Amino acid sequence: MFDYKQYDGLGLAELIQNKEVTIEEVNEAAKREIEKKNKALNAVIYNIDNQVNEPMTGVFTGVTMLLKDISQELKGHPMASGSKVLAEYIPDYDSEFVRQIKNTGVNIIGKTNVPEFALLGITEPVHFGPSRNPWNNDHTPGGSSGGSAAAVASGMVPIAGANDGGGSIRIPAAFCGLFGLKPSRGRTPIGPNRGRVWQGASVEHILSRSVRDSAAMLDQYQADRANAFLAPAFDGTYLTAAQTPLNDKLKIAFTTKSPLGTPVDQACEEAVLKTVKLLEEMGHSVVEKEAPVDGERLANSYMMLYFAEVGSTLRELENLIGRKVKYTDVEPTTWILGLLGKAVSAEEFLTSLKFWDEAAIQMEIFHDDYDFYITPTTANLPSKIGELDPTKLEKTLIRTVSNLGLGKMLKKSGFVDELAIKSLQRTPFTQLANLTGQPAVTLPMYLSTEGLPCGVQVMARRGREDLLLQLAGELEKTDTWIDVSENPNY
Repeated sequence: MFDYKQYDGLGLAELIQNKEVTIEEVNEAAKREIEKKNKALNAVIYNIDNQVNEPMTGVFTGVTMLLKDISQELKGHPMASGSKVLAEYIPDYDSEFVRQIKNTGVNIIGKTNVPEFALLGITEPVHFGPSRNPWNNDHTPGGSSGGSAAAVASGMVPIAGANDGGGSIRIPAAFCGLFGLKPSRGRTPIGPNRGRVWQGASVEHILSRSVRDSAAMLDQYQADRANAFLAPAFDGTYLTAAQTPLNDKLKIAFTTKSPLGTPVDQACEEAVLKTVKLLEEMGHSVVEKEAPVDGERLANSYMMLYFAEVGSTLRELENLIGRKVKYTDVEPTTWILGLLGKAVSAEEFLTSLKFWDEAAIQMEIFHDDYDFYITPTTANLPSKIGELDPTKLEKTLIRTVSNLGLGKMLKKSGFVDELAIKSLQRTPFTQLANLTGQPAVTLPMYLSTEGLPCGVQVMARRGREDLLLQLAGELEKTDTWIDVSENPNY
């Protein structure tokens, strides 16, 4: 019997192409891993018990893959988006992302757990229960692609679908010791029934154990005519970029300071400092310098997006379920965000969107001087399961505010500023790339004394995924790169 877990996606595809193993053998090996590990990790919430009969072609022919259970519709299969209110929803179409990845030959075998409507940096939906981190089951794998991260980091599959609207690829990758790339705005398909997700802040892609799998999948996406944004074209292949050393000595800026002025764990700081020291030893020019973007304004702008999008989501739900959405249909956090969304004016929302462009221009100018901007991926190690749950008092407050219709009063009270800090202080670094549209990666470069991974985030100019992949491919070869197979659940 071949050792399924020792291969990445391209490695499995090569075995299949060379007829060293069959697609059926790979399929069965993946299902055994899920059956053995999923009870403890709760990464996979829906299995597709398919028999592999049809011929597959493509760069990932026969490679087992899981989809994230939101925005990645698979015709004829449930997509609950982490919520009990959509538990019975079955889309009658494939999303454009799913249609295109099917062309790579992947064998889709299930769906992964997400927080309700992918709103949080932890994956603990009330309806499906929490996903757990393969490095330590008492801790979260992050979110919102937490189920996908736990599945890949535990060896269930080599790749899994993910998306990122504020860090939802990079945060779980950082917490689980994986490679995570958030592509430039407009690089990946999002249709057919939507032209933008979260006003362009959110993009689709995958989580992977190897840099080359992420690069190879990025090569497969075609222009999506539904997409409201198009990323700058790249004349080459990302897989080649990932396998090409950096010949030029680059200019790099870094910081370990939170843009919100809130604390950063020593382990997260150490991850960055260790990485920049390695880059200096490689001959690159490194300077400590913060991005020229107002962190608190960025956080408030991001929360304004949050409110409006959740309010819109709850409105759209009414068309799917055929009635008004009630407080008891969704989780308390979702409800309060939706309530605040109703209190946001068109003027406030448009002003917030204009700041995105200001920040993007500031970062374009910044990258005239610096090829990369490096930060911790997160400000904290993974929280314990249940640690961030709303308290009974907070749940009572939310219900009271809802019953009395006090959303506008709540917004005027300064609650929004407090909520922005409270919500983002553990993950204050990732939202910048979403609002500016830049590509960003998290690299698994550090293991804390608690045995939990810390990620290092690297951002580049819009359209320069190739440069990020070159750097990642080079660092992947070093001893500093975490070996995910060392976690107890691999």
